[in-house]
Amino acid sequence: MMRGLLLGGAALLGAAAPASAETLREALAKAYASNPTLTGQRAAQRATDENVPIARSNGIPGVNVSGSLTDNFLQANNNFANPERTAAGSLNLSVPIFQGGAVKNAVRAAETRVDAGRATLRGTEASTFTNVVAAYMNVIRDEAITSLNQQNVRVLEVNLRASRDRFQVGDLTRTDVAQSEARLALARAQLQQAEAQLISSRETYIQIVGTPPVALEEPPALPNLPTAPDAAMSVALNNNPNLIAARRQADATRYDVNVARANRLPRLSVVAGPNYFNYLQTLPAGSGLPNSGTAASAGLQVTLPLFQGGRPAAQIRQAEALRGQSLENVTATERAVISQVRSAYAVWQSSQQVIASSETAVNANKLSLEGVRAENSVGTRTILDILNAEQELLNSQVTLVSARRDAYVAGFALLAAMGNAEARDLGLDGGALYDPTVNYRRVRNRISDYGSDGEPVPVAVSTAQTPAQNAAVAKPSDPLLNTPVDRSPGLTTGAASPSRQ
Repeated sequence: MMRGLLLGGAALLGAAAPASAETLREALAKAYASNPTLTGQRAAQRATDENVPIARSNGIPGVNVSGSLTDNFLQANNNFANPERTAAGSLNLSVPIFQGGAVKNAVRAAETRVDAGRATLRGTEASTFTNVVAAYMNVIRDEAITSLNQQNVRVLEVNLRASRDRFQVGDLTRTDVAQSEARLALARAQLQQAEAQLISSRETYIQIVGTPPVALEEPPALPNLPTAPDAAMSVALNNNPNLIAARRQADATRYDVNVARANRLPRLSVVAGPNYFNYLQTLPAGSGLPNSGTAASAGLQVTLPLFQGGRPAAQIRQAEALRGQSLENVTATERAVISQVRSAYAVWQSSQQVIASSETAVNANKLSLEGVRAENSVGTRTILDILNAEQELLNSQVTLVSARRDAYVAGFALLAAMGNAEARDLGLDGGALYDPTVNYRRVRNRISDYGSDGEPVPVAVSTAQTPAQNAAVAKPSDPLLNTPVDRSPGLTTGAASPSRQ
């Protein structure tokens, strides 16, 4: 387990960061407290908890009171003891003795589904946290890419002005100017795409976390990543919460079949209760009968189903078919987990290699750009060569920041698939973790017919008041890319200048 370790580094980053900066730990804590998908799943689990007392109620004694008031407006002429009006009341007590195992199996099915619901809640936590990490890293990636493209556009704008000035004095040809214009137009298009993607990533961050991203800090390294896909898969097959939930749901259907079979068995109950009647002084005079009275009865009630039109057999077949479906769902979930683990591991490993290659490419492209500029200053390289070198450097930097994002998200997704990226593992700040067993213990043995938890109020916060996001970034620029493109001295002036055609 990596309890408290995953974001240990984030606390240090947060401590050293400005007050307005946000760490991954803080983003995860916000989502844990107010993400509507997660808070909604908690409410769903509380509803699942109530299935246990509902199932238990069928085996608990029941008490009913009934009353009636009858007006005999048409009476037989030869019945002198028939009252005009009758009021009656009774109190009935029914104690179930035997119901064919329906109650016992229904309770066990409900309890098993409570366990499945808790596992589903764990899976929702892991999924939500994976989405937070992806949104967090997307913003960091897109801010870096936007910053690089903005810087590239600024440099190319300066270069175009310089190219036009030199064209006017005859130092450059129209071809040089056209190359600079084309490269600037392409850079502006790339910048527009990068800015749109950044705005989209920031809005997605608000959707998941609940607040706008502010100066996101670099996340800490992920610990306890597996060394081989088989090791990761072995852990996932035992700990993945979605797989655990599917297995427990399948276990519950076994009890459902027994509940259906109980519909063919006899049922035995003890019944007892007093009765009261009152003729409201409407008996004929001289009848000699009392106007009111009480009675009490007790006995056994047996129900033996003989023929129900095929309903019990249909219910059994239905329960068996649903059990078959749940067993297939276990296999489908297992396949999905295996695919998720192996895919995440492959992406993580591939991204690590891309990072190493991209770092080498960035360093090489920086050295190449410096060399091309130096060669341009002595006239052996053209402006196009410099533009190409700058574009290659920009592309390698974009590839690097994208690979870092992919590696981190894939690594976290791998930990989530292994069941090691839930709230209990992350050491989140902000108070005690949500414990689904608290509500279960509160409601499991309740037998009162009166009481509720009151009208629910939203837990998740609305994002309607958050401002629309923009593409503004404050990332430091690369000094190498801020250098003017063309640093060569003036070639000639006047009649000896190169052709402008």
